[in-house]
Amino acid sequence: MESVLSKYENQITIFADYLEEFPDTDDLVWILGKQHLLKTGGTGPSSDAGWGCMLRCGQMMLAQALICRHLGRDWNWEKQKEQPKEYQRILQCFLDRKDCCYSIHQMAQMGVGEGKSIGEWFGPNTVAQVLKKLALFDEWNSLAVYVSMDNTVVIEDIKKMCRVLPLRTDTDGESPPDSLNASNHSKATSACCPAWKSLLLIVPLRLGINQINPVYIDAFKECFKMPQSLGALGGKPNNAYYFIGFLGDELIFLDPHTTQTFVDTEEDGTVDDQTFHCLQSPQRMNILNLDPSVALGFFCKEEKDFDNWCSLVQKEILKENLRMFELVQKHPSHWPPFVPPAKPEVTTTGAEFIDSTEQLEEFDLEEDFEILSV
Repeated sequence: MESVLSKYENQITIFADYLEEFPDTDDLVWILGKQHLLKTGGTGPSSDAGWGCMLRCGQMMLAQALICRHLGRDWNWEKQKEQPKEYQRILQCFLDRKDCCYSIHQMAQMGVGEGKSIGEWFGPNTVAQVLKKLALFDEWNSLAVYVSMDNTVVIEDIKKMCRVLPLRTDTDGESPPDSLNASNHSKATSACCPAWKSLLLIVPLRLGINQINPVYIDAFKECFKMPQSLGALGGKPNNAYYFIGFLGDELIFLDPHTTQTFVDTEEDGTVDDQTFHCLQSPQRMNILNLDPSVALGFFCKEEKDFDNWCSLVQKEILKENLRMFELVQKHPSHWPPFVPPAKPEVTTTGAEFIDSTEQLEEFDLEEDFEILSV
């Protein structure tokens, strides 16, 4: 897209003062022997107002996961207090710049691979797929992002994706010396044991047709009680919110619909973080007013956290007759084989070079996972 923009940008700038008088059209405009495209002036949208709320909610959920990953779940932000260097580095991931891993630019561009044009409104499942793909290029945070398909979380697949062998320190092909004693052998064995890659687990769900089915309410609320909870993405048609908890039958949410100016890195490498945090108190809405398309989020830093999450799901979610989602041990035999996602071989982390990785294990992105009435 950028090559097209650069080709015509100079030509369109000449007529910038007159473009509002032309019709909204994709047709070529011919003036004095040169062709112009009315819709390719500038460098794209200058704001995400009106279309970026679900992307911002996805950023919120991911930012919470990264805070848990680097600073711990009990860490709290305090205004005008010097923050850890990890915190500043987390902020760098979300700056509104094209070269930042989880910027609005990267998310919007990656959405093109999911069939969403830049400037088009996303649903919770699309945002989940976008985060899954962008995480492949994020070596510092080293997150494994698993997005459940067909309302099913597969334990075997997650463990295959999160268990990674540490880098070997010995030279390949060399056999251990004969003098290796039992103690050294034990250490060598433990060094080859799989490590756990921190897991961001996202479960897109459809909890009704036109409105949430009341039979899911108790199970939905139970998810916010879990120590692994990252809340939920959802909202109402054309209005996305980040749900972080509940009070009775009311959901507590953060609202991204506050237009703010661009923030960049300061000269000392830090980021002015005032607008990265809530400027108003969290809001509440009755759970029955929630659109039925949602995406639950969970973070498991270690394998024992995931095992604990599985136990809680077995106890609190799967006891219901009409279950929100399924948790199975083995990969379903009728599904295509599970292949852990891997970073494509590219020379840049720019999302414009990334095609749609995998094909979601040959499953289609169904619109019933998306918020309707857009």
